[in-house]
Amino acid sequence: MPEQSLAPVPELYVSYESAQKLKSEAADLISWDLTPRQICDLELLMNGGFAPLKGFLPEADYNSVVTDMRLANGALWPMPITLDVSEEFAEGLELGQDIALRDQEGVILATLTVTDRWSPDKAHEAKHVFGADDQAHPAVNYLHNQAGKVYLGGPVTGIQPPVHYDFRARRDTPNELRAYFRKLGWRKVVAFQTRNPLHRAHQELTFRAAREAQANLLIHPVVGMTKPGDVDHFTRVRCYEAVLDQYPGSTTTMSLLNLAMRMGGPREAVWHGLIRANHGCTHFIVGRDHAGPGKNSAGEDFYGPYEAQDLFRKYQSEIGCEMVDFKHMVYVQERAQYEPADEIEGDVTVLNISGTELRRRLSEGLEIPEWFSFPEVVAELRKTRPPRAKQGFTVFFTGFSGSGKSTIANALMVKLMEMGGRPVTLLDGDIVRKNLSSELGFSKEHRDLNIRRIGYVASEITKNGGIAICAPIAPYASTRRLVREDIEAFGAFVEVHVATSIEECERRDRKGLYKLARSGKIKEFTGISDPYDVPEKPELKVETENVEVDNCAHQVILKLEQMGLIAG
Repeated sequence: MPEQSLAPVPELYVSYESAQKLKSEAADLISWDLTPRQICDLELLMNGGFAPLKGFLPEADYNSVVTDMRLANGALWPMPITLDVSEEFAEGLELGQDIALRDQEGVILATLTVTDRWSPDKAHEAKHVFGADDQAHPAVNYLHNQAGKVYLGGPVTGIQPPVHYDFRARRDTPNELRAYFRKLGWRKVVAFQTRNPLHRAHQELTFRAAREAQANLLIHPVVGMTKPGDVDHFTRVRCYEAVLDQYPGSTTTMSLLNLAMRMGGPREAVWHGLIRANHGCTHFIVGRDHAGPGKNSAGEDFYGPYEAQDLFRKYQSEIGCEMVDFKHMVYVQERAQYEPADEIEGDVTVLNISGTELRRRLSEGLEIPEWFSFPEVVAELRKTRPPRAKQGFTVFFTGFSGSGKSTIANALMVKLMEMGGRPVTLLDGDIVRKNLSSELGFSKEHRDLNIRRIGYVASEITKNGGIAICAPIAPYASTRRLVREDIEAFGAFVEVHVATSIEECERRDRKGLYKLARSGKIKEFTGISDPYDVPEKPELKVETENVEVDNCAHQVILKLEQMGLIAG
């Protein structure tokens, strides 16, 4: 069994006096405004959660971590912690230069001494770290479509931690948790990692894990970045707090971890173990398909169900945390209790509700039985998941210029306003160009930015229970996917492909745009001199040739009824 060391882990913060001096000097430094993921990484670098790292990985460490899961000095570390920046920002830097790292409000959190600057092979990183260069994986998608093209490496000098205004009493640094365990005399602590609300099966498995390890229990949920579409952390923490009193108070505590997950399966499990060892834990529950992102582009699981457990077991002694196998718990009706699925014998009735089934029941307002979850947890989930017919949603039309998107979108808007019940907003391509994106051109970068702006506004409308109708060309699949992720955090995203052929669009062209594009007078015109990624799996495909606009809009209405978004 690993020895628990409750001596403090090294932090990267300087003294208060030095921090004040650095703050005043930082006014003269070039600044990088950190992304939400980078803020999560920096916090765990500074407070020792990522020990033994002293900063963002230099190139030699990065290469070694990607290929061998080790730092250049041989220490086990499975996940590249990199500061990705734009090419434009990197060009103005010299090696050895200090830069200020600021949060999104401009508050300085740390300085970085730039020792390394390089352009990584992201496909190579994706294959080695995540097992495949497949953009169905959220971390691979982030790597290719959101992360900057240049990485900076070097030691970090911590000035102050990021400010959290929520659940402040529940946020502990590794050293604060170690001091807490030391004060209570906890010699063995088993950590439970979760990014989902706790239901009765989770409570049973954590009870069993603590009993099996003869250890105290740390419920250690991730409240940084998880998987797109997960329940927001505010709701989850309220759910955790609602069930904490189900545990004996003297044996269990809860603390929040501001980690940006990568959903990296086996490597992520090892990473989670190292982080928990830094927080003073001796044991760690590793689940079936731990930190798995779901299905790949071929519709198969990215990782095998026990790959994470196998890799963790291989490196257990180096991690410094002993693995407790996650038992898949199911409810046995005849005995009215939860039992490990692989230990059930005889002819009994086994009940279980999947995550997909739970979401369906919540969205349709159906019963969630008490054997499955706690009434307090269900009540919290129902607050943020009203029945689908009362949720906000976005209808996102995409297609060539002249395909009929705007006309159908206008007709749909009128039909939905006639039905009433929710505010309806039309974000037409031309209207957005005039009011939100008047300064943008038509390069790929500017087109992407325009679509992201539309997605942002639509996500806010959706979050607040309204209906957003978007009708841009939106030619690039990767950008449409990012918009989908933004919106699905708050409600449904209904992609409608207006599948009018380019020939028909050109025939209808009243503005003469296609003629200008064919003569070369309009550059980068979708369908002529610029590509259009045909949607592979839209919620609805609409053919407009020889079809009335009213009929096209009605097809969308029928789809919304079928999805339960509007009452039939």
